[in-house]
Amino acid sequence: MKSGRKKAFNVIYGRVLMIIALLVIQIVLLGFVFMRLRESLPYIYGGFTIITAILVIYILNKNENPSFKLAWMVLLIISPVFGALFYLFVKFQVESKLINYKLLKIIDETQQYLSQDEEVISELEKVDMQVANLAKYMINIGGYPIYKNTYIKYFSLGEEKFKEMKEQIKKAEKFIFMEYFIVEESYMWNSILDLLEEKVKEGVEVRFMYDGMCSLSLLPYDYPKTLEKKGIKCKMFSPIKPVLSTAQNNRDHRKILVIDGKVAFNGGINLGDEYINHIEKYGHWKDTAIMLTGDAVKSFTLMFLQMWNINEKDHDDFEKYIAIEKENQNAIGYIMPYGDSPLDNENVGENVYLDILATAKKYVHIMTPYLIIDNEMMTALTYAAKRGIDVKLILPSIPDKKSAFMLARTYYPELIQAGVKIYEYTPGFVHAKVFSSDDEKAVVGTINLDFRSLYLHFECATFFYKTNTVNDVEGDFQNTLSSCKLVTIEDYNKLNIFYKIGGGLLKLIAPLM
Repeated sequence: MKSGRKKAFNVIYGRVLMIIALLVIQIVLLGFVFMRLRESLPYIYGGFTIITAILVIYILNKNENPSFKLAWMVLLIISPVFGALFYLFVKFQVESKLINYKLLKIIDETQQYLSQDEEVISELEKVDMQVANLAKYMINIGGYPIYKNTYIKYFSLGEEKFKEMKEQIKKAEKFIFMEYFIVEESYMWNSILDLLEEKVKEGVEVRFMYDGMCSLSLLPYDYPKTLEKKGIKCKMFSPIKPVLSTAQNNRDHRKILVIDGKVAFNGGINLGDEYINHIEKYGHWKDTAIMLTGDAVKSFTLMFLQMWNINEKDHDDFEKYIAIEKENQNAIGYIMPYGDSPLDNENVGENVYLDILATAKKYVHIMTPYLIIDNEMMTALTYAAKRGIDVKLILPSIPDKKSAFMLARTYYPELIQAGVKIYEYTPGFVHAKVFSSDDEKAVVGTINLDFRSLYLHFECATFFYKTNTVNDVEGDFQNTLSSCKLVTIEDYNKLNIFYKIGGGLLKLIAPLM
C-alpha cells in the first residue's frame, strides 16, 4: 500500500515539476529575447519603448477593471520592454477567444429553452421592482430567467449535502450530470463513484466533467479513460499544459449536480474528504450548498450542457434533457440560478453581489473564504456600512492559502473604519460563498469575493428571494457567528510588521491571485 502511494506521489510530483520547468523555460526565453533586444538591437529596443508608451495609453482607455489596468501598468513601468512583450504575448493568444466563440454559439442555441416566463416577471414587478430589474438584467445579459415553483433545501455543512446527494443519485432514472472544480480519489468520491457505476448498469446516462487543475496532483492525467471504461462519459475541462496561455487561467470553478432534470445541487462543496469533515486539513471545514427541485433546475441542466458541448462537433439534442413533466412544488418565492463566464466582459457574479449591497435596507451578511477585492466592491461594502446597513463578513481563522489570507487582511483597516464588522471562524476554514440580506434575499453558490472568482473563473450560483430558505441561510450565518471572533483595528495593529508589508506587496499582483 505504501509503495503504491509512493509511486503515485512520484508520478504526480514529476508531472508538476515538468510543467513548472517547461513554463519557466518559456519565461526565460522571453527574458532572453528582451535582453538581446536591449543589448544588440538598440533601435528595436527604442521602438519597443515607444510601443510601451502606446500600450500604456491603450490600457488606460480600455474598458477593463482598473485593478487589472494597474497590474499591467506596474509591470510596464518596472520593465517597459519585457512588459510590452509579455502583454502582447498574452493579448494575441486566440485560445480564449475561440472558447468564448464556441460557448456563445451554444448559448445562442439554448436560449430558446431559457426564455423568461412573462407572468413571473410581471408578478415580480408588483412585488419588488428592484428585484425585477435584477432579473431583467440577468435574462438580457446572462441569459438566465427567474422562476417560481421551485423548492430549495439548504445544507449548512458538506456532510449534510453528501448524504442527500447519495440518496438522490440512487433515485436517478434517466441521466446524471456532474461538474466539479475539485475531485480527489477519496472516501467521498469513491462512495459516489460506486453509486454512479450501479446507475450505469441500470441504463442511466452518466456524465462527469471536472477541472483540469485536478490533473496536477489529485488525479491521473488519463483519469477520463478510467471512468469511460466504467461506462461514465467523462471530460477534463482545460487540461493543464506546459504552455504559457491565458486560457489556462480560466478554470471551471462550478459545482453542479443535475439528476433527471428534476433535481439540482449547487454550492461550494467539491468532491474531497475535507469538504465533509471526513478528514481535517485546516480545522473544521464550514461549507454550504442547496438542492433545487422544480422549474429552476432547467437552468442548471442547460448550464452543464453548454460547458459540455464546447468541444463537441455535434451538439446535444438539448430538448431531450429538459422536456420534463412539471411538478407542483408548493413552494413560495422566486429563484434564479445563473452562470458567469470570464470571457464575455460581463461580471455577472460581482454585479449580483453589488446589487444586493446597493439595495439593502437593514443588513448584508457574507461568508467567503477569500477577500481580495477591487475598488468597486470595497466602495460598495463601505458605503453600505456608512449608510447604516449592518454589514458583516465571516472569513476563515485557519486559511488554506497563507498568502491569500495575508492579502485579505490588508483590506481589514479600511473596512473596519467604515463600520464593516469582520469575523474569523475560530474552529477552522470557511469555504462557504453566501450572501443574505434583509430576511428576503440570499445567494448560495461558488463565487468567492476574490479576483479569480469574480473575473477569471467559470462560476455559478443561485439567487433566491422571499423563499423560506432565506431564513435558513440567515439562521446558519447567526449560528456560525457564535463560533467566530470579531476582529478589531487593535487586532490588526498587533500583526507583525513584516506580515503587513508582505500583504501590501501582494496587492501589486492581487488581480492574479
